Amino acid sequence: MDALNASKLLNEELYSRQLYVLGSPAMQKIRGARVLLSGLQGLGAEVAKNLVLMGVGSLTLHDPHPTCWSDLAAQFLLSEQDLERSRAEASQELLAQLNRDVKVVMHTGDITEDLLLDFQVVVLTAAKLEEQLKVDTWCHKHGVCFLAADTWGLVGQLFCDFGENFTVQDPTEAEPLTAAIQHISQGSPGVLTLRKGANTHYFCDGDLVTFSGIEGMIELNDCAPRSIHVREDGSLEIGDTATFSRYLCGGAITEVKRPKTVRHKSLHTALLQPHVVAQNPQEVHRAHCLHQAIRALHKFEHLHGRPPQPWDPVDAETVVGLAQDLEPLKWTEEERLEQPLDEALVRTVALSSAGVLSPMVAMLGAVAAQEVLKAVSRTFMPLDQWLYFDALDCLPEDGELLPSPEDCSPRGSRYDGQIAVFGAGFQEKLGRQHYLLVGAGAIGCELLKGFALVGLGAGNSGGLTVADMDRIELSNLSRQFLFRSQDIGRPKAEVAAAAAQGLNPDLQVIPLTYPLDPTTERIYGDNFFSHVDGVAAALDSFQARRYVAARCTHYLKPLLEAGTLGTRGSAQVFVPHVTEAYRAPASAAASEDTSYPVCTVRYFPSTAEHTLQWARNEFEGLFRLSAETINHHQQAHTSLTDMDGTQTLTLLKSVFGVLRERPQNWQDCVAWALGHWELCFHYGIKQLLRHLPPNKDTHLLYILAAANLYAQMHGLPDSRDWTALRELLKLLPQPDPQQMVPIFPSNPELASASAEFGPEQLKELNKALEVWSMGPPLKPLMFEKDDDSNFHVDFVAAAASLRCQNYGIPPVNRAQSKLIVGQIIPAIATTTAAVAGLVILELYKVVGGPRPRSAFRHSYLHLAENYLIRYMPSAPAIQTFHHLKWTCWDRLKIPAGQPERTLESLLAHLQEQHGLRVRMLLHHPALLYSARWSPEKQAQCLPLRVTELVQRVTGQVPAPGLRVLVLQLSCEDEEEDTAFPPLHYEL
Repeated sequence: MDALNASKLLNEELYSRQLYVLGSPAMQKIRGARVLLSGLQGLGAEVAKNLVLMGVGSLTLHDPHPTCWSDLAAQFLLSEQDLERSRAEASQELLAQLNRDVKVVMHTGDITEDLLLDFQVVVLTAAKLEEQLKVDTWCHKHGVCFLAADTWGLVGQLFCDFGENFTVQDPTEAEPLTAAIQHISQGSPGVLTLRKGANTHYFCDGDLVTFSGIEGMIELNDCAPRSIHVREDGSLEIGDTATFSRYLCGGAITEVKRPKTVRHKSLHTALLQPHVVAQNPQEVHRAHCLHQAIRALHKFEHLHGRPPQPWDPVDAETVVGLAQDLEPLKWTEEERLEQPLDEALVRTVALSSAGVLSPMVAMLGAVAAQEVLKAVSRTFMPLDQWLYFDALDCLPEDGELLPSPEDCSPRGSRYDGQIAVFGAGFQEKLGRQHYLLVGAGAIGCELLKGFALVGLGAGNSGGLTVADMDRIELSNLSRQFLFRSQDIGRPKAEVAAAAAQGLNPDLQVIPLTYPLDPTTERIYGDNFFSHVDGVAAALDSFQARRYVAARCTHYLKPLLEAGTLGTRGSAQVFVPHVTEAYRAPASAAASEDTSYPVCTVRYFPSTAEHTLQWARNEFEGLFRLSAETINHHQQAHTSLTDMDGTQTLTLLKSVFGVLRERPQNWQDCVAWALGHWELCFHYGIKQLLRHLPPNKDTHLLYILAAANLYAQMHGLPDSRDWTALRELLKLLPQPDPQQMVPIFPSNPELASASAEFGPEQLKELNKALEVWSMGPPLKPLMFEKDDDSNFHVDFVAAAASLRCQNYGIPPVNRAQSKLIVGQIIPAIATTTAAVAGLVILELYKVVGGPRPRSAFRHSYLHLAENYLIRYMPSAPAIQTFHHLKWTCWDRLKIPAGQPERTLESLLAHLQEQHGLRVRMLLHHPALLYSARWSPEKQAQCLPLRVTELVQRVTGQVPAPGLRVLVLQLSCEDEEEDTAFPPLHYEL
């Protein structure tokens, strides 16, 4: 998936995060796609928004129906000013503004069979069943991919028909497996041994593989894919190699992905044969009952010319009867466990079906848009035709708390679609909420949109605060749909807040550009959190997530949390005293702080990650640290001999190669780059002397990038002319390795040589520094991953690739190098929208009032593999000590009093009230009291007031507005792993 292979029509910086998910070939197909979307209510708007952000070639909108009040609960492209205008007309211009690369047009006539021939994909939303059957018949006949999607309150359905012979070229999101080769035998079959440490268990019998970079047995390089057999010892049989040349060394084996064929039935056939892929028979049965309920809703509307009234028991019983009378489904052999229709489920669906909810259309619209991309790009496996999604768990479990028909009747309000499901009383409760949103990136924008549509904090006494310290970049625009190109460089929080208020003028949003971390606790302190009802976190680092979660635990606030990685996403809810508190996944948290031993990176790399870290270090040393060091000596006029040995060695490694001569022109920069290439990849690796001529593309790219960076650092004109560079290299003399010292040596021998600078060398270096001090300062280069024209990533990728060749490591391409070195998180608009929808479904439950743990859901989805699981959160773990029991949500409280307690009275209170003989008492890391202190020291501290003691030990006065001192304690006779609840000492 090399992003550089994309054509000039593809804005690589705009789609950079998406390219890492889909790849350039898929993106090229998407850029040429023609899609027809009929139905621009909330669900249609979500599908359209995702497709436009992700760069489809053209999107044709069709919806002649006028905008009505109930549309505004979920259709973010519409406003009160659009009432009575056609939905398509009102939506077109705003959709076009999301991405000027996409052609967004309107079709005002009927949908005809001839019209469909102009499109690759046709999507119907909120369409009658008769219309779906008619359009799908035409599409199935002409090989046009067809989707139909709709939501009914808290239930959604999606159907896909990609034809009877649809080939998926790239079925999975995973990169092809690549491993380094240790040895290949000559024989029939030849046996390939992987280098030690390779993941041999990932290869399977029958896998197709290719080979590259092999020395000796060159017949295998770039051969047609070969089938392998995995032996018991992990070695691989690769077919007949008896007549091939003898294997010498090196090379890599790479898996070849196999296309898969999908055979879809028409809607007319699939309507009575709804095959469902589910985790267990109960889920299959529920899906079949939902299928029948939706058929009955279509039948009801056909008979009565309207949908069922909100929470009308008469209409609901009519729907149940229609469902019972429907033609029975034709079960497959695996599904012949015929179970009776779940009438209670059908009844609940009918009662709540009149509404349209923002989070439901966000979730289903994301999945539908992803299926459109699968259809046009033939990347990732499509759905097995049917998807059913319901969030009926958002309704109160107690039937007496369900809304009444009167409470759900229309009010001529933008929230009518939501009131139809939850009632006006619940709507007022949403409006009174105060929520903090941390992060205004991709997920944050989607959450803000959802908050605006559901009316969270939009009442007279409600409000939202959005906190984000970042500024908008071009790469944000393909996912963060509240931003436009004119917003680049502006604070995310401010732009997102203004855009959210544009979606709902009643919304009160306060933007804050301060980070939420330990440095800002004076801002986000007791007073701030005392006005917050809950927190939503949309963060891209586990360190930040852990801190925000700790704040929520401290202040007993519910936390809604979401994250994505490519087409994978998660949404979680943490409720005080009901669920466990947030814990970062151990593997994910560890990977965020991954570092490699210096000796491994310098001398013994075994993975591409090692070589990339080495190349990144090279960049820092050559083009940033060296310039900073020289500039410092120009200003300070110090001598190298004034520094200690360690500092001198570090300095010399950073500057010696740069200080040989100050370059005067482009030719000098190329000569320096050639010399450094010789040092790192030629003379420094003896066994490769005859294999690395500078006319190979990777080697030439390294020299071009290094010369350009060197020129930038010295303020000299640079060049991008490859042809001229080749000619120049022919004229330059070959560098003398004896006159060169590596900055980051490639092997121990050169490393030791670089350290041996005697008095003469130091004198020479000091003399050079004096000469250079007369010239202009150098420009240190700060690594920037998102500018593909600055040669930063080019240098690192080329250097890492050459080092992979040196050590026989399978290299990664430029796009993968950029991903790893830049610590880029692959992202795509569909996953972002889906997890935001799942989060807001949990928000309904949190705001709705006390709910048992069984009502809440954590969610995990993988759109590439059509996987969604929702499960009940774990209960908070209970700890005990003697008679005490507590969870992470509990704390010991010492109420404020007059006079304030002394340390002595505090310790006595804990023993009398809780039976705790305190051994140690701390405030953050500061030790306030220890039972092991001498009697003299205890006598000094015990009479002190607690605040006085804290101030004396920490040297800090409690911040203004601080309401609670948080103290940690340990007690006598406790187990080592006991973590007592925090002691909250109120001021």
